[in-house]
Amino acid sequence: MQGDILAQAARLLPPPRHRLATLLPSANIVVETLTQALLRPMPEVAALFTRIPKRGAGDPFPDSHDWSALEDAAALLADAKPDALIFNAGKGAAIGLAQDRELAARIWQKFGLPLTTPGLALIRALRVLNIQKIALAGPHKQSYNHSVSIGLAVEGIETVAEASLGLTDNLSYAGVDRAELAMMIRRVGRAKGVQAVVVWNTNCFAAPLAAGLEAELGIPVLDATALGVWDGLRLAGVGARLAPEWGRLFALEPEGKE
Repeated sequence: MQGDILAQAARLLPPPRHRLATLLPSANIVVETLTQALLRPMPEVAALFTRIPKRGAGDPFPDSHDWSALEDAAALLADAKPDALIFNAGKGAAIGLAQDRELAARIWQKFGLPLTTPGLALIRALRVLNIQKIALAGPHKQSYNHSVSIGLAVEGIETVAEASLGLTDNLSYAGVDRAELAMMIRRVGRAKGVQAVVVWNTNCFAAPLAAGLEAELGIPVLDATALGVWDGLRLAGVGARLAPEWGRLFALEPEGKE
């Protein structure tokens, strides 16, 4: 009887062997949902979350991260002794990925935990794919894409096309219709010289579109939120899993744990 009870418990909820912790902006409704969907075939990975303030269209820290909020949030997650942290927000690419690298260094120094971001994950993925020319797509203003393109140029990535919808409120990004997202990705994906489309916003539901649009366009479609999870799994020692339903990203096996 005891053995049957334990076997049933293991089937219902296998004991997790890894903990993947995520910091996200407070108005984001996509990161948790997508992370849990991506981890559904991996019951050995427990997903942990906490938030930092990000409301409306304003940003009290336009040129830097909110270091205090991020370190306080990381301290809360560190109490659960995760294997790795993700700051799943795309801001770093717009203000320069040197700040994402500084964040990773600070978190390692204070808590001994590796941290990644969508920006750092994007650079890793593009290097694995040997891609230098991308198109940017997202629901925000064109000026934001311009800032991201400048940030990526420093990393040797050229933006040759962009598409944006002009939204500014963080919560509004999650309300963009998937059909509209797909049309935007198609438009820039067919531009001359584009080797991959990068959907640069962690609060829109683009990731489930990736595989279908990759088959249609013949190039990778990389979603910012999915990038964060992909690289977080690497840091947590789990690695990528073959998951063709989520697109080419999850068939990549990047270098091992750093």
